[in-house]
Amino acid sequence: MELIIDSPLSHPASSAPIPAEGPTTSAFRTPEELAEIVSRFASSDEWMDKVRMSAKGRWYERLYHGPDHDIWVISWLPGQSTGFHDHGESAGAFVVATGILEEHRPGEQIDVIRPGKPRAFGADYAHDVRNVSLAPAISIHAYSPPLEEMNEYELDGDQLVTRDHTSGEAETPNREWGEERRNSAHSHGALSIEEVLSEARYRLRRLSPDEAYEAMVKAEAILVDIRPEGQRAIEGSIAGALVIERNVLEWRFDPASNSRLPVATDHDIQIIVFCSEGYTSSLAAAALQDLGLWRATDVIGGFQAWRTMGLPTTTND
Repeated sequence: MELIIDSPLSHPASSAPIPAEGPTTSAFRTPEELAEIVSRFASSDEWMDKVRMSAKGRWYERLYHGPDHDIWVISWLPGQSTGFHDHGESAGAFVVATGILEEHRPGEQIDVIRPGKPRAFGADYAHDVRNVSLAPAISIHAYSPPLEEMNEYELDGDQLVTRDHTSGEAETPNREWGEERRNSAHSHGALSIEEVLSEARYRLRRLSPDEAYEAMVKAEAILVDIRPEGQRAIEGSIAGALVIERNVLEWRFDPASNSRLPVATDHDIQIIVFCSEGYTSSLAAAALQDLGLWRATDVIGGFQAWRTMGLPTTTND
């Protein structure tokens, strides 16, 4: 199969729909039936020549829209994710056709989803699906009734908090919402700091303190403390974290910089930034992504959340 890198975020559905096998009735499909549909569809070759990849975000196309269900194909470059969302009143199922994806749900272990292992769920099921591998992935999704809306969430500790926005188009990421806010702000001449922060976080696959700790312990990532010296003296520190204050962060990790650290050898290293409460760190991680460090992210809630969760800290006596 040839994967074509393409710039558009999405493409219109094919004029000739590709139906799933089996009878079509007015009754909605169960999650188990949807799992069978995506598994059967993924094993066919009906969708292969339609796949595109987009560096701007997940690429997707609806391949079939029937009275009781629809079918989508989605492609994922490394680092791309959905963010936490549900599917409105639709039940659903998806299966990985190529590559590896991860499913994240608050309070549950991360589920690594490999080809041939469908995931089925009922209505109001919320999750975040991510490609954290170093290779592209492709997945097939089905929803019943056909997908009409997605409700988006922010992770607050281990709880999901509803955003004041509902996506009006099926499988549409936050980008349209971001564009609306950007256009509104530009009409007044500038973006507010809340809008800048929101756009920065949209680009990140933010980690909980537990996830960041696990990545550091397994030596899968570099944990970076960007708090100023005075703040570290008052709050304490995290053993094993690399201390790099915010004003020199980009110069230390840009592989092209003469002032880079020895560890900054390429753009594939994962850098996890934390500050005191998880605000400045989001802006810093987005700045690192601007340098091509596509795996850069930050810790939700920062040092304060880390300490509240009882993870190891040290005092600065």
